[in-house]
Amino acid sequence: MESPTLFHKTVMPEEVIELLNVKPHGVYVDATFGSGGHTRAILEKEPTCKVIALDWDQTSLDTYAPLLEREFGDRFIPIFGSFAHIWRILKKESIQYVDGILADFGTSQMQIVERPGFSIYRDTPLDMRMSVAHFKTTAADIINKAPEQELADIFFTYGEERYSRKIAQAIVHDRKTQSFQTTKQLASLIARIVPRNKRSNVHPATRVFQALRIRVNRELDNILDFLKQSVTVLADSGRIVCISFHSLEDRIVKQFFKDKEHEKELEIVTKKLLSPSERELAENPSSRSAKVRAAARIPR
Repeated sequence: MESPTLFHKTVMPEEVIELLNVKPHGVYVDATFGSGGHTRAILEKEPTCKVIALDWDQTSLDTYAPLLEREFGDRFIPIFGSFAHIWRILKKESIQYVDGILADFGTSQMQIVERPGFSIYRDTPLDMRMSVAHFKTTAADIINKAPEQELADIFFTYGEERYSRKIAQAIVHDRKTQSFQTTKQLASLIARIVPRNKRSNVHPATRVFQALRIRVNRELDNILDFLKQSVTVLADSGRIVCISFHSLEDRIVKQFFKDKEHEKELEIVTKKLLSPSERELAENPSSRSAKVRAAARIPR
């Protein structure tokens, strides 16, 4: 059986560790544990620090946490939960402040390959929930029940899809006779409407699938909730590092860091947006969209 670690490579680990400014005896939060690459990098960087690793995907924790628990013992604390609840999670653990927080907002290749509804190239139920425990509404629910205008708005706002209105119109027309239940049904409909880009191998349904994933999992709302709470739990001079993979995510982080409301709380560390090196791009092409921003908590 192929190792699950092949599905995901840790993005920009060296840059992230430097930005976090990991210190002896520090307490850090990896808000998006995934396959544990960033958590491992932090723990290996400083042998006296601790990492609290959050993930709302229980499968990721079950798959990758046991190895780190064996290697790092009580320096590694895995917790099932959403980063949008970071303040509540830390309070439950009796932790008031942490020395650094890392969040990687990207969807791992493991989730795309293994979870129903994410991949355009596998015919699976149109689900798209990253955490069944946190969300009840599926992508199929939205496609089959949302009004035409709402569908068009979702596709345009979250996917920047030029053909959003035509796609929404076709969905509403077709669902009158048969509901949408699988990824193949939806992808096939979109492929009939959106012209293929002859210079790119990107599937015509990619933008709509992205939009649905963001909507189902409330990704942008969760990011903003996470950022607001992170400011309150960061220790003086503690760092927050965010890795985004598309413009909507990065825009939220950028605006939050620059907002006048936070000018007395946060100092921007990354004066210039960081992107993967040429070497990393060659070794890990899926990192090509990664954008990294960091800020430090101004002492209270």
